[in-house]
Amino acid sequence: MYTMKQVCEQTGMPYETLKYYCNEGLIPNVKRSSNNYRMFDDHDVKWISSLSCLKNCGMGIAEMKAYLALCIEGEPSIPQRKIMLEKRRKDLELKMQELQAAIDYINWKQNFYDDVLSGKTKYYSNLINVDGEE
Repeated sequence: MYTMKQVCEQTGMPYETLKYYCNEGLIPNVKRSSNNYRMFDDHDVKWISSLSCLKNCGMGIAEMKAYLALCIEGEPSIPQRKIMLEKRRKDLELKMQELQAAIDYINWKQNFYDDVLSGKTKYYSNLINVDGEE
Protein backbone atom coordinates (compact mmCIF):
# COMPACT_ATOMS: atom_id res chain seq x y z
CA MET A 1 0.00 0.00 0.00
CA TYR A 2 1.15 3.50 -0.80
CA THR A 3 0.49 6.91 0.71
CA MET A 4 -0.61 9.86 -1.39
CA LYS A 5 2.92 11.26 -1.24
CA GLN A 6 4.41 7.98 -2.47
CA VAL A 7 1.90 7.77 -5.32
CA CYS A 8 2.71 11.33 -6.31
CA GLU A 9 6.42 10.46 -6.38
CA GLN A 10 5.76 7.34 -8.47
CA THR A 11 3.43 8.99 -10.98
CA GLY A 12 4.76 12.55 -11.07
CA MET A 13 1.27 13.82 -10.28
CA PRO A 14 1.06 16.89 -8.05
CA TYR A 15 -0.39 16.16 -4.59
CA GLU A 16 -3.21 18.68 -5.09
CA THR A 17 -4.21 17.01 -8.36
CA LEU A 18 -4.32 13.56 -6.79
CA LYS A 19 -6.40 14.89 -3.91
CA TYR A 20 -8.75 16.62 -6.36
CA TYR A 21 -9.13 13.44 -8.43
CA CYS A 22 -9.95 11.51 -5.26
CA ASN A 23 -12.53 14.11 -4.21
CA GLU A 24 -14.07 14.05 -7.71
CA GLY A 25 -14.49 10.27 -7.54
CA LEU A 26 -12.02 9.57 -10.33
CA ILE A 27 -10.21 6.99 -8.22
CA PRO A 28 -12.76 4.39 -7.15
CA ASN A 29 -12.56 2.37 -3.95
CA VAL A 30 -9.88 4.45 -2.25
CA LYS A 31 -8.79 2.69 0.91
CA ARG A 32 -8.11 4.42 4.21
CA SER A 33 -5.47 3.77 6.85
CA SER A 34 -6.27 3.48 10.55
CA ASN A 35 -5.51 7.22 10.73
CA ASN A 36 -8.02 7.83 7.89
CA TYR A 37 -5.30 8.68 5.36
CA ARG A 38 -5.90 7.65 1.76
CA MET A 39 -3.97 4.53 0.77
CA PHE A 40 -3.45 3.10 -2.71
CA ASP A 41 -2.53 -0.31 -4.07
CA ASP A 42 -0.71 -1.19 -7.31
CA HIS A 43 -3.98 -1.23 -9.29
CA ASP A 44 -4.77 2.28 -8.05
CA VAL A 45 -1.31 3.52 -9.04
CA LYS A 46 -1.74 2.12 -12.56
CA TRP A 47 -5.16 3.78 -12.85
CA ILE A 48 -3.75 7.08 -11.55
CA SER A 49 -1.06 6.89 -14.24
CA SER A 50 -3.83 6.31 -16.77
CA LEU A 51 -5.63 9.41 -15.52
CA SER A 52 -2.48 11.45 -16.12
CA CYS A 53 -2.38 10.14 -19.67
CA LEU A 54 -6.07 10.88 -20.23
CA LYS A 55 -5.53 14.42 -18.99
CA ASN A 56 -2.56 14.82 -21.33
CA CYS A 57 -4.80 13.57 -24.13
CA GLY A 58 -7.06 16.54 -23.47
CA MET A 59 -9.83 14.91 -21.47
CA GLY A 60 -11.57 17.06 -18.91
CA ILE A 61 -12.94 15.85 -15.60
CA ALA A 62 -16.41 15.07 -16.99
CA GLU A 63 -14.99 13.04 -19.86
CA MET A 64 -12.61 11.19 -17.53
CA LYS A 65 -15.59 10.37 -15.28
CA ALA A 66 -17.51 9.04 -18.28
CA TYR A 67 -14.50 6.96 -19.31
CA LEU A 68 -14.14 5.64 -15.74
CA ALA A 69 -17.82 4.66 -15.68
CA LEU A 70 -17.34 2.73 -18.91
CA CYS A 71 -14.21 1.03 -17.55
CA ILE A 72 -16.16 -0.08 -14.49
CA GLU A 73 -18.78 -1.65 -16.79
CA GLY A 74 -16.06 -3.94 -18.07
CA GLU A 75 -15.57 -5.60 -21.42
CA PRO A 76 -18.99 -4.77 -22.93
CA SER A 77 -18.10 -1.05 -22.91
CA ILE A 78 -14.87 -1.45 -24.88
CA PRO A 79 -16.43 -0.23 -28.19
CA GLN A 80 -17.58 3.00 -26.49
CA ARG A 81 -14.15 3.51 -24.90
CA LYS A 82 -12.49 2.97 -28.27
CA ILE A 83 -14.69 5.71 -29.76
CA MET A 84 -13.74 8.12 -26.96
CA LEU A 85 -10.05 7.38 -27.40
CA GLU A 86 -10.23 7.65 -31.19
CA LYS A 87 -11.71 11.15 -30.90
CA ARG A 88 -8.87 12.14 -28.58
CA ARG A 89 -6.32 10.64 -30.99
CA LYS A 90 -7.73 12.66 -33.89
CA ASP A 91 -7.58 15.84 -31.80
CA LEU A 92 -3.97 15.07 -30.82
CA GLU A 93 -2.97 14.32 -34.42
CA LEU A 94 -4.37 17.68 -35.50
CA LYS A 95 -2.48 19.39 -32.69
CA MET A 96 0.70 17.56 -33.78
CA GLN A 97 0.23 18.87 -37.33
CA GLU A 98 -0.20 22.40 -35.99
CA LEU A 99 2.91 22.05 -33.84
CA GLN A 100 4.90 20.62 -36.76
CA ALA A 101 3.86 23.60 -38.91
CA ALA A 102 5.08 25.95 -36.16
CA ILE A 103 8.39 24.07 -35.89
CA ASP A 104 8.79 24.16 -39.68
CA TYR A 105 8.27 27.94 -39.64
CA ILE A 106 10.85 28.39 -36.89
CA ASN A 107 13.34 26.22 -38.78
CA TRP A 108 12.76 28.21 -41.96
CA LYS A 109 13.15 31.52 -40.11
CA GLN A 110 16.32 30.36 -38.34
CA ASN A 111 17.81 29.31 -41.70
CA PHE A 112 16.84 32.67 -43.20
CA TYR A 113 18.55 34.50 -40.34
CA ASP A 114 21.65 32.31 -40.68
CA ASP A 115 21.76 33.06 -44.41
CA VAL A 116 21.40 36.81 -43.76
CA LEU A 117 24.10 36.79 -41.08
CA SER A 118 26.49 34.83 -43.33
CA GLY A 119 25.88 37.21 -46.25
CA LYS A 120 24.31 34.49 -48.39
CA THR A 121 20.92 36.24 -48.49
CA LYS A 122 19.95 39.90 -48.50
CA TYR A 123 17.75 40.83 -45.55
CA TYR A 124 14.12 41.66 -46.22
CA SER A 125 11.13 42.17 -43.99
CA ASN A 126 7.40 42.03 -44.43
CA LEU A 127 7.00 44.49 -41.55
CA ILE A 128 9.34 47.34 -42.34
CA ASN A 129 10.67 49.06 -45.41
CA VAL A 130 14.31 48.01 -45.85
CA ASP A 131 16.66 50.02 -48.08
CA GLY A 132 13.94 52.37 -49.30
CA GLU A 133 11.81 49.61 -50.83
CA GLU A 134 8.13 50.35 -51.26
